[in-house]
Amino acid sequence: MRIPIRITAMGQRSAPHRGVSRQAAALLALAILCGCAGLPPGANFPKTASVAFAQPEDTRLGQQFASAAHEHEGYSAFRIISIGVDGFQLRMQLIEAAQRTLDLQYYIFRGDETGRMLTDGLRRAADRGVRIRVLIDDGDTVAGDEQILRLLGHPSVEVRIFNPFDYRGHSRLLRKLDFAFHARRLDYRMHNKLLVADNAVALIGGRNIGNQYFQIDPDSQFADDDVFTAGPIVGELSGTFDEFWNSDLAIPARALKHTGPPDTGMVARTEDESASRRPRAEPPKVAPIDYASLLKTGEPFAGITSGRLPLVWAHAQVVYDSPDKKRVSSGALPGRLIAQGVLDSIRDVQSEFLLVTPYFIPAPDELQLLKDLRRRQARVRVLTNSLESTTEIAAQAGYDHYRVPLLEEGVELYEVRALLGSVRGSGETVKVSRYGNYALHGKMYVFDRQKLFIGSMNYDQRSKRINTEIGLIIQSPDLAQQTARRFEAMVKPSECYIVGLISGDAPGKSPRLVWRTEKDGRMVESTREPARSGWQRLKVNFLALLPLDREL
Repeated sequence: MRIPIRITAMGQRSAPHRGVSRQAAALLALAILCGCAGLPPGANFPKTASVAFAQPEDTRLGQQFASAAHEHEGYSAFRIISIGVDGFQLRMQLIEAAQRTLDLQYYIFRGDETGRMLTDGLRRAADRGVRIRVLIDDGDTVAGDEQILRLLGHPSVEVRIFNPFDYRGHSRLLRKLDFAFHARRLDYRMHNKLLVADNAVALIGGRNIGNQYFQIDPDSQFADDDVFTAGPIVGELSGTFDEFWNSDLAIPARALKHTGPPDTGMVARTEDESASRRPRAEPPKVAPIDYASLLKTGEPFAGITSGRLPLVWAHAQVVYDSPDKKRVSSGALPGRLIAQGVLDSIRDVQSEFLLVTPYFIPAPDELQLLKDLRRRQARVRVLTNSLESTTEIAAQAGYDHYRVPLLEEGVELYEVRALLGSVRGSGETVKVSRYGNYALHGKMYVFDRQKLFIGSMNYDQRSKRINTEIGLIIQSPDLAQQTARRFEAMVKPSECYIVGLISGDAPGKSPRLVWRTEKDGRMVESTREPARSGWQRLKVNFLALLPLDREL
């Protein structure tokens, strides 16, 4: 989540604006006057604690991987899912395969085409008797996302909302007012992404639920990754879900339905990583995707279960933040902090650190880590968004502060282009790529090409200090080198801008940034930052003057 004062990129579309009713205004006023500063609305609503399914070996999914897990004693199975539409298909297939339980935990669950199809899949699973628990953050829902609440009528389904707002309607103004009066609580968001089926297999990574994240929306495609996993690590992932599900901040959706106008369920939210769209004079047209035919192939799940798409067996560590991260960080509560495990792995790097992150605003200790690596002669290479590709102008403004000092230390910076020269390693299809709306959203770190992190944690101050995050540190040279090869494909001059420094025009003048890329088969360079418009540059330059880094 990014902060609500964000000025969005030129041309981004926001949620549809509805008129503010007197009823909604009165509800907000009541929430401001009477709401508890420390606890979200609905905190006293009765709810029953529950835990993950205890006998995964009794299900088909559990049996499919049980013998292989026994042969690889102590190890778990992994396969990285880098193609966006595969991420959608695999979710649908896992939902269809589940027999006993489905647990879903997401920062964003859109009400668009793919979101509705996944919701319908959950309903069918519930009709089969599958127990379903859905936990969604309340930080970036927009009009239409409340479609997930239609599942509440089913006795096998429960939906909980993490740290909900008081106001439940779709007025952006009232949402921002609600945030202004409860900022200390509402600035804290659950950024986790996790799906667990029958406590036997799981999908974890950086993808939310929505057309953008599955890279099928011509207006906006977010490059991201999931990792499919089976084996002992799944029980640990289920344990993190249970911890969040039973926390005081997970509020039953039924407790909130009465807090807004009758025609609304969840909330409209401030702009964030998924709310961006770039309108065109004429909306782009693409042939509709034949989801039914895609799903009939059974891929990629059929390939995984048959062994045609091989799994990598390795040791892994679950790293995550406890649900009440703020109190754990302050020492008021015992718990877990994801940054500890990730930063320890960075400290251990000897020769090379590869970092993929859409938002690059390091905290002081994170910045110092990168400098320390360079002073030990370790190679540090960072792939992030360019101003041209970013969907978060304020995050880009924060990143602007770090480019020159990092380049001076010898850190190599690559900024992905919105229009790629090739789709290799991007997760995009050729058809969608031609619209030039590519943006990086994945979070992957490769340590000495021996192990890697994949999860929800950006290399920014919000991920470290404010949001809860989750991920895996997988000790697998195979997966690390596979990710490194994709990194090499994405940092070619035809796919990105290679950022460098040139000396100042006069003695004593600061060095200037230069962007080099390949166009039409030849290298070109510019000292003017690549952007979609001059207005976009003006906004990022203005925001760079503000002290926002700790919120980014």
